[in-house]
Amino acid sequence: MRNVVFVAPFALDATMRFSHGLTRLEDLRLLGVFQKAPTQEEGAHFADVAVVEDALNPAAIASGVARLVARHGEPYRITGILEPLQTPLAIVRRHFGVPGPDPETAERFREKALMKDTLRQNGLPCARHRLLTAAEEALPFVAQVGLPIVLKPPAGAGCRSTWRIDDRGSLGRALGQLRPSPAAPVLAEEYLHGDEGSCEMVVVGGRVRAHSISHYLPGPLEVMRTEWIQWVCLLPRDIGDPAHQQVLRLGERTVQVLGLEDGVAHMEWFRREDGTLAIGEIAARPPGGQLTAMTGLVHDADIYRTWARAVVDGAFDGPWNRSHAAATIFLRGVGAGRVARVDGIDEVHRRLGSLVEEARLPQPGAPKGDTYEGDGYIIVRHRDEAVVREAVRLVLGTVRVRYG
Repeated sequence: MRNVVFVAPFALDATMRFSHGLTRLEDLRLLGVFQKAPTQEEGAHFADVAVVEDALNPAAIASGVARLVARHGEPYRITGILEPLQTPLAIVRRHFGVPGPDPETAERFREKALMKDTLRQNGLPCARHRLLTAAEEALPFVAQVGLPIVLKPPAGAGCRSTWRIDDRGSLGRALGQLRPSPAAPVLAEEYLHGDEGSCEMVVVGGRVRAHSISHYLPGPLEVMRTEWIQWVCLLPRDIGDPAHQQVLRLGERTVQVLGLEDGVAHMEWFRREDGTLAIGEIAARPPGGQLTAMTGLVHDADIYRTWARAVVDGAFDGPWNRSHAAATIFLRGVGAGRVARVDGIDEVHRRLGSLVEEARLPQPGAPKGDTYEGDGYIIVRHRDEAVVREAVRLVLGTVRVRYG
């Protein structure tokens, strides 16, 4: 029986879907390391769980794994899907001599300045950047690349802590809050203009065995700057055309250069106004933002087992058949406070019916969300991409989140 250790701070639904995927493999005993113990219902599929004080700390994770080893024997794999866990997991794998991404590989994916240095050294297109260790280093970088620029933590996910800087005033305000230093550097990047999306890749033996491509409508940073925009993530049905194949080729080369052998990668890409591509960033983990669920829906595939097969067995049960288009519409509105009500849901339900695959509606009384994902979402799917696009237009034109 193979002991596979799944690590997560908390038993959140989106996280635990991946742990359930592990149980669908053969000859596997699922063990867990958590910061907060799952409830009996949440953890019923685990054979055993160790609780640690800090499930993002490699020493604490290692202590939890050691307790499980004492009870069940050596681990076969140690894994998890959260972005902040990737380097700690790699350190723990090395400690126990377990296969999987090593700390050096994990850092190339996790630490954005190192990632982009590596990509540029290998001739791959990405934003020009500089790691700021003092506020006065920002102006020479602006003089080099021009405005706007982006400021962000060197290690992170999403755009919650990302600043778009359009002028000297906003630069000064951002630096005043971020306070870059050698101990807490800030990554400054050229702002990439153009269409934006993602490329999800199943990697086995260092080769991309399956992929999916999405389009962001518009980019998340623009959504965060514009309160009334409800973000849409669209997975078109046809991704075999030359433009999408260019994205795939870029993703394949990026995975190869950064050194991922077995797993799922999530790359964000830009297509500039002149048609050229650039890499936003890439992570050696499955995507968030309902992208994982949609990737399974458009291929009629068990995406959670697909991930598990890659990271545990180094295998892929393919090929995928992309039989549908899908989109997620993230629900947010104008105003502040708490969700008072959501208008238009009955109309959407009446008109879309079976097109809706999954929904999480804003809950009255909940505080307004502070990310581009807003307060809820609706996922739609259909074989005809035009039907999906029309459903997106209907939701955007009908649903209104009210706050009070």
